[in-house]
Amino acid sequence: MEQLVDPFARRISYLRVSVTDRCDFRCTYCMSEHMTFLPKAELLSLEELDRLCSAFVRLGVEKLRITGGEPLVRKGILTFFEAMSRHLASGALNELTLTTNGSQLAKFARPLADLGVKRVNVSLDTLEPAKFAEITRWGRLPQVLEGIEAAKAAGLRVKINTVALKGVNEDELFPLLDWCAREGHDLTFIEVMPMGEDMTAGRLDQYWPLKDLRARLAERFTLTDLAERTGGPARYVRVEETGQKVGFITPLTHNFCESCNRVRLTCTGELYMCLGQEDVADLRAPLRASPEDAGLEQAIRAAIAREPSSRSAAGSASRAARMRSRTARFASCSAGPDSGSADGTGSRDMRDVSRPSAGGPRFRARAAGRLYNARSTFTHA
Repeated sequence: MEQLVDPFARRISYLRVSVTDRCDFRCTYCMSEHMTFLPKAELLSLEELDRLCSAFVRLGVEKLRITGGEPLVRKGILTFFEAMSRHLASGALNELTLTTNGSQLAKFARPLADLGVKRVNVSLDTLEPAKFAEITRWGRLPQVLEGIEAAKAAGLRVKINTVALKGVNEDELFPLLDWCAREGHDLTFIEVMPMGEDMTAGRLDQYWPLKDLRARLAERFTLTDLAERTGGPARYVRVEETGQKVGFITPLTHNFCESCNRVRLTCTGELYMCLGQEDVADLRAPLRASPEDAGLEQAIRAAIAREPSSRSAAGSASRAARMRSRTARFASCSAGPDSGSADGTGSRDMRDVSRPSAGGPRFRARAAGRLYNARSTFTHA
């Protein structure tokens, strides 16, 4: 079967799939503490997710990353991983992996490994229990560390994703690096995005440019740039003194469009072909319109055929201008309340989610889902 190739000759081989909008944490940079989630009827069933992902695999997708919300809180989620593991067994799928907050890993690590999962990304921003509780609101650090240990015991490779938060985990830069070195984990730092429930002084003060973080690392260690590319936003270095691989993700300033090989599917069946554009395709309608897959596959191909790219002159200029504007507003706001706009988000969805008066609960739930999809692209890298 002809594989998925976009108009710019980029082969689409990587699908990120959100299986739920729900999460058992309420991280301050990600979710409101009192979320209104989508009605369950609007979410794809596990059987529908199986059918949709299988269609992508038939069309040449070789890597599936399962995300959420928190994917492991979805009831019956192991049946979905079991269904996807058949594509590993057939050789059609090269990798099945997931990004998690780690809260459920103690329970699920061994079954996931048995189903063919080889590695997991765990979001972890601090090693201090009180600070962890403050960032996640509902999370407990010992539970997450137990899950990471269970993953190691099950033979899973663990990569730690840490959102860099100035004034929050700034003092843990070297402790986190040292802990990952001792435990054998790779580590990726992620620049906080200008989104969240409170974009006024408190939130804006947390913006920590990764160029500053990297410069601080370089004061103590020798960092060697690596040529490794994954088709995504991360750029990697090797810490010569420890042999660690450390990644840096700067979502607003680094254009990785030329090498992008991924698309993103939400738990409601919306396909995002590009995070930097508002273009989205509804795959739930053709999925539910017929038990046959011909119409579904046609809808997938049509969506990929219109995937935007900054490799075109107009697209590049537009995207660069948008990112520069968004970054400038965010950075200026982080300098203080009088230095720029108090908004700084560049995000219509986030402004709507942040105000209780903006639309009804269903509107806010949908907007929150779009926000999480954007955020998770980078913090779940």
